[in-house]
Amino acid sequence: MTSTVLTSISELWTLDPARDDPARPGTVTDEQVVRDAAVVIEDGIIAWTGPSAQAPSADTREDLGGRAVLPGWVDSHTHLVFDGDRAGEFEARMAGEAYAAGGIGVTTSATRAAADERLRDLVRARIAEAARGGTTCLETKTGYGLTVAEELRAARLASQLVADGELDEVTFLGAHLVPSEFDGDADGYVDLVTGEMLKAVAPYVGWIDVFCESGAFTPEQSERVLRAGADAGLGLRVHGNQLGASGGVALAVELGAASVDHVNHLSAADIDALAAARESTVATVLPACDLSTRAPLAPARELLDAGASVAIASNCNPGTSYTSSMSFCVATAVLQMRLTLAEAIRAATRGGAQALHREDVGHLSVGARADLHVLDGPAAIHLAYRPGMPLTHRVWRAGIPLP
Repeated sequence: MTSTVLTSISELWTLDPARDDPARPGTVTDEQVVRDAAVVIEDGIIAWTGPSAQAPSADTREDLGGRAVLPGWVDSHTHLVFDGDRAGEFEARMAGEAYAAGGIGVTTSATRAAADERLRDLVRARIAEAARGGTTCLETKTGYGLTVAEELRAARLASQLVADGELDEVTFLGAHLVPSEFDGDADGYVDLVTGEMLKAVAPYVGWIDVFCESGAFTPEQSERVLRAGADAGLGLRVHGNQLGASGGVALAVELGAASVDHVNHLSAADIDALAAARESTVATVLPACDLSTRAPLAPARELLDAGASVAIASNCNPGTSYTSSMSFCVATAVLQMRLTLAEAIRAATRGGAQALHREDVGHLSVGARADLHVLDGPAAIHLAYRPGMPLTHRVWRAGIPLP
């Protein structure tokens, strides 16, 4: 066994689940942030945390120079398997054009045309880019192929990256949009998604998702997709309530989906339902997407105040959120969504882990995977205090320092 002790940490955000306050879900307790701290990594796992003066000996020792250390970001919602550029669409939207779901078709055409090697290289480059910003646990979806062969290709590619230790979770999103081949026959496409397509991709994915939204799939069609996925042994996720009151939240809660993502348009009943289902269904907000589409910001403050479980994710995709910067998302949550820094950090770490049913990441307590995000600053508040600045100093993933 090999061990490393990291010392001179100004703030160590362990976010230890054993130190949670059950009366205040979504918050961070004083005991979950250790001052003047050290951490020991042993064979890729957190072996010890505590005051720097009490740090045990280890094979190697590194002084972090009074910097703050967080768990690596857990990005529970991305769409990394794509080719093509939609900058023109973005420019038009910034000039006043409304966002609609149909732009996905542009990416579908480019992705279908990409060679396997090119697509793999693009995805690996995006994973590396996210890691350089402190993201150490990533989910990604299929959903830009929308044929059996193309969705299978995306699922296999992502699954291999999981096997290689570069990616963490793969979601089947065949129900992203009705492709042009099925114009006017959405139910026929749902038949394909829930039948031959699902059977082909199921061995390579852990989750199934559906875009339950006007212009994509109705609640009834979405329920068919999710129930078929559950029957195939997959976990459930939902894109819901992004463009309006789509019914996605109610469906996610009813079926016990692990998360419902976007949640821009929520009624009081939706918020109450998510609060009641906080142990099973996480409300994932996507701040960068809200800014890019000029949508109303998701009501993260109201969700937390009601007692709902909240995650923050990047939604990295070419059309509505072409960024993997979780630090940017956290800063936006603090500056514009009115979350405290601690609430935003927790949502971008522990919240994302809950949305992925992961207990090994999102915190730095003993036994966790050694995913560390070292900030180039003495306190985590610098993420919001100095928005947009390159504050990632070092990153460890599973105990290995990233280049």
